[in-house]
Amino acid sequence: MISIQNLSKVFSLSKKQIKEMGSDFKGNQVSAVDNISFDCQDGRIFGLIGPNGAGKTTTLRMIATMLQPSSGTISVNNYDVVIDPINVRKSLGFLSGNTGIYDRLTCEEMVKYYADLHGMSREKYEESKNKLFDLLDMHSFSNRRIGKLSTGMKQKVNIARTMIHEPDVVVFDEPTSGLDVMTSQSIIKMIRDCKDMGKTVIFSSHRFGEIRSLCDDLAIIHSGRLFFNGTYENFESQMKADTLEDEFIRLIKQGSDE
Repeated sequence: MISIQNLSKVFSLSKKQIKEMGSDFKGNQVSAVDNISFDCQDGRIFGLIGPNGAGKTTTLRMIATMLQPSSGTISVNNYDVVIDPINVRKSLGFLSGNTGIYDRLTCEEMVKYYADLHGMSREKYEESKNKLFDLLDMHSFSNRRIGKLSTGMKQKVNIARTMIHEPDVVVFDEPTSGLDVMTSQSIIKMIRDCKDMGKTVIFSSHRFGEIRSLCDDLAIIHSGRLFFNGTYENFESQMKADTLEDEFIRLIKQGSDE
């Protein structure tokens, strides 16, 4: 489970960054996330959506202990991300579309490296690796260097290194962005499998088809603030526009005018 209460993140800007913000900008800080609260439950898929720069990635990185909150709290499996980040990382997997991986390592070496970081036994590693490589159809390129792989193959390596330690909580940040249909479907299947195994899943996406087909719960974020937080069923029942896309735009515009 993930529990977020009154979460905010403020970034201080350098002189160069302040200048780049334009003449209308005042101050020396930017609020990326502004006092948001929501819970992600076990065995459910939580979708976090919003336009570019809304605060989605910042929120997910705070959940994953990559950034510290400016205020508020985040707990993952009852561990506080600030007080007990090591136990948070043990129970969490984080997948991003732009996570760096080592070109000189083979796929298997990369995945084994992450297994070693999590202290997995050789037997447990082999069992988990074979299951993932079967699911993602990775055996044919498992011994190839990552630098020689296609974008889709590299993302499969990313999935495997994310899931190798069988985390209870999984964070997917734009996991299918820029990928072909086949690789995207592998990730979609992985997300559904995580739900079926009772894991906590939170993901962000710009693909509304994925939101419709996957989400049990949904939050819409814009300019760091939550504009909707509830079940996907409740979201559909209160829609005033004809489509998810149009309702999303309507809510963002309405919130921006307030």
